[in-house]
Parts: sequence; structure tokens; C-alpha cells
Amino acid sequence: MVQAIRVHETGSADVLTWEHVEVGEPGPGEARIRHTAIGLNFIDTYFRSGLYPAPDGVPFIPGNEGAGIVQTVGEGVSHIKPGDRVAYVGPLGAYSQERIIPADRLVVIPDGIDDEAAAGMMLKGMTAQYLLRQTFNVGPETTLLFHAAAGGVGLIAGQWAAHLGATVIGTAGSQDKVDLAKANGYQHVINYRTENFVERVKEITDGKGCDVVYDSVGKDTYPGSLDCLKPRGLWVSFGQSSGPIHDFNLALLAQKGSLFATRPTLFSYIATREQLEKTSGDLFDVVSKGIVKIAVNQEYRLADAVQAHTDLEGRKTTGTTVLIP
Repeated sequence: MVQAIRVHETGSADVLTWEHVEVGEPGPGEARIRHTAIGLNFIDTYFRSGLYPAPDGVPFIPGNEGAGIVQTVGEGVSHIKPGDRVAYVGPLGAYSQERIIPADRLVVIPDGIDDEAAAGMMLKGMTAQYLLRQTFNVGPETTLLFHAAAGGVGLIAGQWAAHLGATVIGTAGSQDKVDLAKANGYQHVINYRTENFVERVKEITDGKGCDVVYDSVGKDTYPGSLDCLKPRGLWVSFGQSSGPIHDFNLALLAQKGSLFATRPTLFSYIATREQLEKTSGDLFDVVSKGIVKIAVNQEYRLADAVQAHTDLEGRKTTGTTVLIP
């Protein structure tokens, strides 16, 4: 028996319960790992609240991201072995001291990257990778707007986009977060609580607008994000931390300049083993070279997941947060 956080009914952070669970042994193509650190992500709150339904219903163990040590492997697993340090973004079940996971979701952590950084960067870092290198190919000619610049994905994306030579504009909700974003690659950061971000983007870009807007906020930044784009610009809606967008009107894209819109998810970009290795390898490369620094700004005990979720939803966290079993 090990201990884990489970959700028996969806709702507020209080539905997270700390209890004993059975883990079992890995079957063919699986591995059993002992977590050393677990990533906390906003998507965890979507599953907990029921906004995103858990694939197998309730009860379920939340969490899609972690790092740890391989304990045992099942038949047919050859790319990892017991004792390896590994990290993953995978199916629900990370909020546990140990777990069974499909082995093809595990990648070996390079030397020089610690477990806490690895656990906290897989989902956010690979999200930044596909946003900047695949959804839109960011380069020196790119002007971009990234909402929630001081969040986990935002801090990674700011450093990476600056390295790629882009003009990087961000939004944040307090002066402390503005300062943090500026220290992580953003040349311009707009405090959306005191400034109109649409007007400020127009000022910064001399009225031209952005090539691409990355928006994980949702309801509160729509449709303003569309007004920040150049004609034929791309709006990338990859989250909804302020709530979902209802009644999206496709005709708006025509009215505001023949815009493009996409609603990507990481899991579509790492669906195959080849895609996972390429995306994670790109991330490990920029972190190992010091181009992107992963700041683990908060740590909570796994048993204190209720408080971690409360702080995350209350916008009291910055950058990367990990849970320690």
C-alpha cells in the first residue's frame, strides 16, 4: 500500500483526499515508478472540478506529470530499467507515492537536471516547445503576446522566445509578476489590472499588432486577444484559467482581419514515441544549456494538495510548483 490523493466526487479543492491505495505490479509495456516529485498544473484543477471529465470517471488520482525512480518494468520494456531517473507527462495518476504507467510515456532525465525541475517542467516546458516551435514557428521577425507571462508556461516561453529573437510582450496581474516576467525574457509586460492590454499592445507595436497571441486565460481575455493581432494573425487558445469561452463566433475571425485560431493540446503533439522524444529532447537541450531556467518557486507536501490547489486557483503562485511525496 502507498498513499495518494484521490477524488471521489468533483468540486472545490476540498474534495482532494489523502488515503491508502494499492499499486500492483506492471503488466506488459508498463513500469512501476516511485515518485520523487510531482508537477502541479492548472489542468489538474480542471479535472478535480469536473470541467474536464476524468476518462474513467470517479474515483481517480489527479496529476499528469512527475519524476521518479523506476522500480520494476513489465514484459517488453527495454528503453528504461530499474534505477533509472525518469520523467513524464502521461495519463492521470501522478498524485501518488508510486504508480503504474505506460513505459512509452517515460523519458530518462539527463544528468544535470534535478528531479524537482524535471517534474515541474515536462508539461509546461513541452507546452512551451510546441507553442513556439510547432504551432507557430517563432523567430526574429515574430512579435508575440503571451498572457499569464508569470505563470509556469509563461516564464519558460518568455526565456525561450527571447532566445529565438522574437519581440516578446506579456501580461501579468501584479507588479511583482510584471517584474518576474521582465526577468524571464519579456521586453514588455502589461499589468492587466491597471492597463488596457489591447491599447498597450497597439502602442508597443505602433498599431501593427502581433503575429501570434498565446492565450491560456480564456473568458477574461476574449475577444480582446483577437484585437491584438495583425491581419491573418494566429490566436492560440491553449487554456481557460478564468473560465471557458462560450458562444465563440467564427465570423469574428473574418471581421477582425481574416484571423486564424487554434485550440491545441500537448497530448496531440506528443502522441507518438517519436514526437515525445523530439519534443522532450528539445526541452532538455535548452534547459541543459542554460537557455531556459526552470524556477521551482513553490513546493508543497503531496498530502497538502488542498492548499496547493487553493493557492494556484487564487493566483498566489508563480512559475513552477511541485508536490513532494
